[in-house]
Amino acid sequence: MGGAGARAPLGLRRWLSSVAPAPRVCVVGSGPAGFYTAQHLLKHHGGARVDIYEKLPVPFGLVRFGVAPDHPEVKNVINTFTQTARSERCAYYGNVTVGRDVTVAELQQAYHAVVLSYGAEDNQVLGIPGENLSGVYSARAFVGWYNGLPENRNLEPDLSCETAVVLGHGNVALDIARILLSPLHLLRKTDITDCSLAALAHSKVERVWLVGRRGPLQVAFTIKELREMINLPGTRPVLNPSDFTGLENAVKDAPRPRKRLTELMIKTALEKPMEAQVEVAQAAAPREWGLRFQRSPKEVLPTADGTRARGIRVTLTRLEGSGDSAKAVPTGDVEELECGLVLSSIGYRSLPLDLAVPFDSQRGVIPNSAGRVDGVPGLYCSGWVKRGPTGVIITTMNDSFDTAQSVLEDLQVGALDVAASREGFGAVESILRSRGVRPVSFSDWEKIDAAEVARGKAAGKPREKIVDPQEMLRVIGH
Repeated sequence: MGGAGARAPLGLRRWLSSVAPAPRVCVVGSGPAGFYTAQHLLKHHGGARVDIYEKLPVPFGLVRFGVAPDHPEVKNVINTFTQTARSERCAYYGNVTVGRDVTVAELQQAYHAVVLSYGAEDNQVLGIPGENLSGVYSARAFVGWYNGLPENRNLEPDLSCETAVVLGHGNVALDIARILLSPLHLLRKTDITDCSLAALAHSKVERVWLVGRRGPLQVAFTIKELREMINLPGTRPVLNPSDFTGLENAVKDAPRPRKRLTELMIKTALEKPMEAQVEVAQAAAPREWGLRFQRSPKEVLPTADGTRARGIRVTLTRLEGSGDSAKAVPTGDVEELECGLVLSSIGYRSLPLDLAVPFDSQRGVIPNSAGRVDGVPGLYCSGWVKRGPTGVIITTMNDSFDTAQSVLEDLQVGALDVAASREGFGAVESILRSRGVRPVSFSDWEKIDAAEVARGKAAGKPREKIVDPQEMLRVIGH
C-alpha cells in the first residue's frame, strides 16, 4: 500500500495548483475586522493565501488600543488572532501605511481581492464654541493615551480639576469615568501605560458627570459596564430619582437587556440606605459620578484669560418619539456645569483612505453591498468602515464573516479571475523597498510582545506597552 504509490498525490497536487492557482487576498487593517475576515477566508478556502497590512508596527487595533486596561478578559481574542497570523497561509506586514506607502490600486494589481478593514481612526467633533480650549479632549484621544496608542502618547491631559464632564452615554464614556475614578491599586495590576498611571496618581478629579442629549431609556452603555461603575470601590453613584419616575411602566414590554439596564438605574437612583450608613458610605467614598440626561452641549466656557475650560453650557432638551428612535429637541432653557475637564465621547469616525476608493463622508463609511464596494469589483470592506463605528467585538466578527463570505462566493462563481496569476506580497515588497519602507513581520511583533511582557513582569503588570514606534523598531533591530 505504501511505496511509490503514496507519493502520487503530490504530482496531482502540483497539477491542481497549476490549474487552480491559489487566490491571493489582501486585508488592510489588523484589528478584529481584519483578523476575523482573514480567519474566515483561511478556514473556508483550503488554498487561499491572506496577507494582512497594518500601519503600526504592532497588530490588533482596538483590542490593544481601545479595550479598557481593566477588561483583560475582552483581550483574549488576541489568542485566536495569533493562531490565524501563525497559519502558513497567512502573513502580517506591519509598519505599512496603505494609501501612502502603497496605494490601493497597487494592491489590486498584486492581489485577486482587497478587503479594507481599517476601522475608524478619527472622532466625531462637537462643532461648538470652545471645543479647542485646553482641557477639552476627544474620548478617542484620551483612551488612546491611557492605552498606549502612539499618536496619543504625548497628550498630557490636565487632571488638576475636581470635576470632569464626559459627553456621551456609551460604554466608552463609562470606561473613561471608571479609569478617572478607579483606585490606583486596581489600575496598577493592568496594562495601562506607565505615564498615564503616573498622571492618574496625581489627579485631582473626584467627580465625573456623564451628560447625554436623550433620556435614561436611550443610553447606549450595557449593564455589565454600568454595574462595574456602581460597584467601583471608593466611589458612589449620584442619580436623580426624578429622572426615573414612571420608567418602570415604560420598560415593561422593552427587550430584556434594556429592561434590566433601566431597572438597575432605577434601583440605584431610589435606594435609600439608613442615615447612619449614608454618612459612613460617604466618608468612605470621597469620589462620585452621576448621569445627567436631556442636555445637549452648546458651548465650552473659557476661563477669564480665555485659555482653558472652566465649564460647559448645555441646552435642556425634550424628547420627541420614544424608544431608541426618540429625538432630542432643544427647549431653549440652558444651564452651566462647572468643570475643568471635558471629554467628548460622541463616537468615532472613519476617514477615506485613498482617492481610488469610494467614500460616503456623510455616513463615514465605504458604500457597499454585503461588503462588496460599490462599483469596484475585487474590492471589499468589513468592520466599522463598512457599517459605521458601532457594536462590540462580536458584532464586528459577524460582519467580517459576512464580507469574507462575499469574497468566497465571488471566487466560487468566477467573479474574481483567479486564473490571472497575482504575485501578492512579492510585488508589494519591491514597491515598499523602492520607497524605503521596511515591513514588520508577525515574528517581529512577537519579539516586541516578549519585550513588553518582560518589562511588565518587573512592575507586576501583564505588560508594559512600548508607546514609541521608533522604540518598537529598535527592539527588533530595524
